[in-house]
Amino acid sequence: MRLTSTLSAALFSVAALLAGTQSAAAAACSNTSAGFEEWAAAFKQQAEGQGFSPRMLDKVFSSVSYSRSTISADRGQKSFKLSFDQFMQKRGGQTIINRGKTMKKNNAALFARLEQRYGVPAGPLIAIWGMETGFGSFLGKEHTLSAVATLAFDCRRSEFFTDQFYAALELVQAGNLDVNAKGAAHGEIGQTQFLPRNVVRYGVDGDGDGHIDMVRSRADALASTANFLRGHGWQPGAGYQQGEPNFAAIQGWNAATVYQQAIAHIAARIDAE
Repeated sequence: MRLTSTLSAALFSVAALLAGTQSAAAAACSNTSAGFEEWAAAFKQQAEGQGFSPRMLDKVFSSVSYSRSTISADRGQKSFKLSFDQFMQKRGGQTIINRGKTMKKNNAALFARLEQRYGVPAGPLIAIWGMETGFGSFLGKEHTLSAVATLAFDCRRSEFFTDQFYAALELVQAGNLDVNAKGAAHGEIGQTQFLPRNVVRYGVDGDGDGHIDMVRSRADALASTANFLRGHGWQPGAGYQQGEPNFAAIQGWNAATVYQQAIAHIAARIDAE
């Protein structure tokens, strides 16, 4: 009887493996929109097999569609090739500095709490906040789940964004991401534009309401940003300009050198006040 049970279990495992392989094959990536519906159906089946709620998945996949605007944005990132001065002008660096100083004064208690808890001063947090969304004034117009699903389907960075899509599903299931949420072209979420996996890893309930709301809560967004920097090696009290210890944490935020330089420069001008 035991031998029979073991053999049956083995046969079941082989069958499950074959089924998973066939499902994965059906979910092949593409560099065009062709096959997206089939890919989405296969992804949904895989996600259900990993324990996600069928009801939640029905809601998600009924809202998801292929986003050509996301693909266009992904292929056309040119501002990171600008010089530092050109980049600062294009992104309104001086305006961010000026408004950032006011934001620091108006939210002094919040930034003091964040520095005490995470060791990150106001400047870098405000610089990121201003650079990413103009202090929450523009969070993006793309359907977040469609953007991430499209990039998971697209072959250029399919593996990376497949993980991001699973993270987005985790957020929806936890009640921390609305199915109809809108954000940036690559699926970045909220006032400081976190990718879904970073919300899962570093998201913080900064206002104590029981949820991580990167969109509506500046306390959540800024606490999560401070936690991200700490998670990337931020050392309390150390400098954050190029060549100083905390610049490495800023590098973890964005891979573009000119963006890193802009954050450090803007932050220093704000912290000087």
